[in-house]
Amino acid sequence: MTRPHWDNCITHFDGAVAEFVQSYFAEPNRRCLLVAAAGFDPRSQRVPALLAATLGDRLSAIFIREERGQPDQDLLERADANEAALKEIVFEARVETIDVFGDDGAAVGGPRIAALLNSIAIDESVTDVVLDLSALSIGIGFPAAKILLADCEDAKARAFHLLIVSNPELDDRIVSEPADNAMSVKGFSGTGHLDGTLETAQIWLPQLAEGRRRALTSIGTAVNECYKICPVLPFPARDPRRADTLIGEFENELVNEWAVDPRDLVYVSEWNPLDSYRSISLLKSRYDKTVEGTFQPRMILSPVGSKVMAAGALMAALEHDLTVQYIETVRYELSGDQAQQTTGNDQMVHVLLSGPVYGDYNAVATPEEA
Repeated sequence: MTRPHWDNCITHFDGAVAEFVQSYFAEPNRRCLLVAAAGFDPRSQRVPALLAATLGDRLSAIFIREERGQPDQDLLERADANEAALKEIVFEARVETIDVFGDDGAAVGGPRIAALLNSIAIDESVTDVVLDLSALSIGIGFPAAKILLADCEDAKARAFHLLIVSNPELDDRIVSEPADNAMSVKGFSGTGHLDGTLETAQIWLPQLAEGRRRALTSIGTAVNECYKICPVLPFPARDPRRADTLIGEFENELVNEWAVDPRDLVYVSEWNPLDSYRSISLLKSRYDKTVEGTFQPRMILSPVGSKVMAAGALMAALEHDLTVQYIETVRYELSGDQAQQTTGNDQMVHVLLSGPVYGDYNAVATPEEA
């Protein structure tokens, strides 16, 4: 299935997001299901409050509480407070706890969120499904997006939206302790088109982010030999020197471990997910043509930083059946002072991925599928 409208699909930014919500969801026939996080992240309440202000009792929600081992007591208290507030904001809400790790220590969050969402029948009266990616981890948010998008495309008359409250400075201050083993995100192995007739040539796109060196090093070890490594950097960005800072932080990896040619650096917008989607899609197209008849191409994405850039990577992975390789987080740390210093810098992004508004462009079968 191809989605030609994604190259220039409907997006809104910052104040325009609130204007869209107030106009679009004010229509009395609109009924919305929200899927969002109920964790410690200070951004957890922004999207639910925005939707509830317009939709009222026409809004229902499933809030996901991600549990990881022995969390920091302060973060646990933050999550409890957010959960209580979210239940007040959305009257018809349920909180589902997802244990990210199994009893044996294996990362099982993806299969568990997939099982949960596959077991839920969305009411036929729901016209819109919104996935708030702001505070969901990649291992939970990506499988949720794939399942919800498929459901909305099958329903045809139901729209699917992504909403993201982005704050790169806050993301940098959420310290994560990675697990030991990297793995593919549930539903994003990207190996369905590999038939073994030719040798596979891998190209890896690690998204560089502050404090993620250990995680990306582990992912790189799991990815193993690559034809090329093309690190993804944020530019343009709110901090115009953010890309330079990241190049400095990852200098050893870029020069000594990955042997990256400076011409292979990929720069994408920090606040527009379509830029990330288009850049990855274009690179995929060119790479496929380059190795055609000689190798089987395999592109691997590792979006570990900005959720806006990750949303573009999600779109590309869905559209082109790409591998998303990540490493699960064992625990997080966040200073109260650091959180308060950065929450005033939030940016908001809305992407309408599917729905009746796109008409015949909503889901066009490829010749092979027709």
